[in-house]
Amino acid sequence: MYYFYVLRFKKNSKFYYGYTNNLKRRITQHLSKSSAFTSQNGKFDLIFYEAYLNKNDAQNSERYFKTGHGREILRGKLENYLKSIKL
Repeated sequence: MYYFYVLRFKKNSKFYYGYTNNLKRRITQHLSKSSAFTSQNGKFDLIFYEAYLNKNDAQNSERYFKTGHGREILRGKLENYLKSIKL
């Protein structure tokens, strides 16, 4: 199984988009601050993920959601959550 996921950092509301074949392990890596971006931006919430059977599908999702149109679609999917945190 492969995953596309989105983190939102608490201190600056920045988003991190990624994909992995082991979501629990990857979140643990982010928590241990072994990722440069994560260590610079502090605490975060996992706010979205999708599971895929194919690695390329997860990679394509990550690429798509990093585009302007993809970010718009993702914001639509997370509309109620984003309103609740007043972004």
